[in-house]
Amino acid sequence: MEIVITDGHTLNPGDLDWKDIHALGEVKYYDRTAKTETVSRCEKATVIITNKTPIDASVINAASQLKVIAVTATGYNIIDVAAARAKGVAVCNVPGYGTDSVAQHAIALLLELTNHVGENQRSVLQGEWSSATDWCYSKKPLIELSGKTFGVVGFGKIGQRTARIAEALGMTVIFHNPTPRASSFARQVSLEQLFKESDFVSLHCPLTSSNEGFVNKALLSGMKSSSFLINTSRGQLIQEADLAQALTNGVLKGAALDVLSTEPPPANHPLTSLPQCIITPHTAWLSFEARSRILNTTVENIKHFLAGSPQHVVS
Repeated sequence: MEIVITDGHTLNPGDLDWKDIHALGEVKYYDRTAKTETVSRCEKATVIITNKTPIDASVINAASQLKVIAVTATGYNIIDVAAARAKGVAVCNVPGYGTDSVAQHAIALLLELTNHVGENQRSVLQGEWSSATDWCYSKKPLIELSGKTFGVVGFGKIGQRTARIAEALGMTVIFHNPTPRASSFARQVSLEQLFKESDFVSLHCPLTSSNEGFVNKALLSGMKSSSFLINTSRGQLIQEADLAQALTNGVLKGAALDVLSTEPPPANHPLTSLPQCIITPHTAWLSFEARSRILNTTVENIKHFLAGSPQHVVS
């Protein structure tokens, strides 16, 4: 059985061990795979393990022995699920691996927006404190979170974990979810009301055909001019030109994003040069602990499929 790992470097840059994957079959490993290389590298595979390498119909149809596509992530929009289903190929993902890590990163972005730790530290490195007239300063005004309203869009596991941390910081939590959710500490509101009331809006929803680009000019226009937008979900949830215009015009005060619609972004991306927008390079999921859970679950996904009891099948 041939197992092809199309882009293993992101999941495992060297601090994890592939031995449990090697124990399952003959492994063809690649750090990265260009689109033009995918068919030739995967055409003999029984199992394809991919993180961000797209597996489209051309790859699926060319791989005559293919039985399983194991996505080392929760999102599986890079897979042509319909083509896989038509050919009887199972697509398995890894749900729930990053709840704590992603929630932690969302709160890190929240605190950078309010406390400017990174910006003030860079100021010290540049010698500005040594040459300062006063004994203390901040490059931007600091904001106390207690009493502020934290709006969560998408009240699944990550959204709820992030909300709990916000609550512990003394914030009032409101949320919007496509279906009603019970909560002992947060109030469910409409999407428009959430954007209108919140001092901080944090996105925690999967990307679907119905919510792509839902954060648009109309929704942003309802926000407070003192408010902030945080996104650790998917970049495609936001119409980025609309957000750039809103930030430039002061419709909202700032944004902190871990994801963009195109990754890596082009040099002329409308948000990457805006000082009002903090951007990290899709790192919320990258903790050692989260990646270890992904690798372990991927091994179990393949084992379960081979044993005739597949798990985490999305197709």
